[in-house]
Amino acid sequence: MYALADCNNFFVSCERVFRPDLNLRPVIVLSNNDGCAVARSNEAKALGIEMGAPLFKIRDIVNRHNVAVFSGNMALYGDMSHRVQQTLLEFAPSIERYSIDEAFIDLTGMVDTNFDALAKEISRRCRHNTGIPVSVGIAPTKTLAKIASKLCKQYPRLQGGCYMHRNEDIEKVLRKFPIGDVWGIGRRYRRKLTDCGINTAYDFTQLSEEWVRALMGIAGVRTWRELRGEACIEFEDGFQAKQSICTSRSFTSEIYDIKELAEQIAKFTSMTAAKLRKQGSACTQLHVFAWTNRFKEEESNYKGSSIVIPFEVATDSTIVMLKAANKALIQIFRRGCGYKKAGVIATGIIPRNSIQNNLFDKTDHSRHSKIMQTIDKINSSIGHDSIIIASQGFSDVKMRHEHRSPHYTTDWADIPTVTIK
Repeated sequence: MYALADCNNFFVSCERVFRPDLNLRPVIVLSNNDGCAVARSNEAKALGIEMGAPLFKIRDIVNRHNVAVFSGNMALYGDMSHRVQQTLLEFAPSIERYSIDEAFIDLTGMVDTNFDALAKEISRRCRHNTGIPVSVGIAPTKTLAKIASKLCKQYPRLQGGCYMHRNEDIEKVLRKFPIGDVWGIGRRYRRKLTDCGINTAYDFTQLSEEWVRALMGIAGVRTWRELRGEACIEFEDGFQAKQSICTSRSFTSEIYDIKELAEQIAKFTSMTAAKLRKQGSACTQLHVFAWTNRFKEEESNYKGSSIVIPFEVATDSTIVMLKAANKALIQIFRRGCGYKKAGVIATGIIPRNSIQNNLFDKTDHSRHSKIMQTIDKINSSIGHDSIIIASQGFSDVKMRHEHRSPHYTTDWADIPTVTIK
């Protein structure tokens, strides 16, 4: 058996934990630069606010219905996600962190267990420990567990937990479950399947394995088998290292000065290097890009550029990566152009313990490693960016976050205070 714990409207729920006055009020959370709605409360969804809707297009709805608007607060959301995951570990020795708001739990070997009661208890404990509402689905496969967790959101009477295992119950659910909502069915395949008259998950299970393989390959066959009750998507114990790491932002206004742009890219590079070290990895390439405003009419057709800098020896050193990023920026920067977005992508990622040294490389990797460990330790204990590389500068990333809430759980200055009269 597998369980899938899915936090309900996660970003919104994180904001509501510290603002109970927002319960039952429509709430949305915005993307970078306060651009689009990336999270919506059920009340906001009922008003017709769609996922990805630009704020300027829904401003009238926001004002008319007193919708609470928040800028993205990833420091808060990441910490709350960790707290939920720590609660999940109370029920199993390991979990598979699927995303910031979802995690699988392997229940294999738990005989004589009332899984329906377990699902409800996991949901209750998460709500008690963190304030976050969590839907827990338990089923024989990971794909069916995802569907069971969705049922919890649709039917409050399930009390946050759903155990779906009987064949007749699974068939009843799949007959009504849209094929486009099945885990593993993307937009492209959804269109192809609906064009063939396959509208529900049950319709999909009635196809032959050969037909599915011809259309969707082995990945489609795995989904087909999972829906039929055969577990074939393995449980990935613990943390899975990312194969590429991107850090980028859109700026509040165009940047024309190379020094200012270099400072922003240095910040992105430092953040990327820290993410590499956190997952115990190193990269063999750094992709640096800078784009102009695609919505702004320019005299030239230049829209920005990108370049990939390879490393002779894979690295996780902020110092090495900053030198590469600066070298790349000098090559792609054009004077007179206003850059609206920039970023870096670490690729060719390998485990840190698999780094192959080069006899002709003059970098003192041992010294860099000690410096990076010291920086990470200081920033972890004292606070983010307490110590930085000078080229990052001391200004913030040029982003618009006019509606951002306090960092309630990650910044001493933002810890909530209670006044007792």
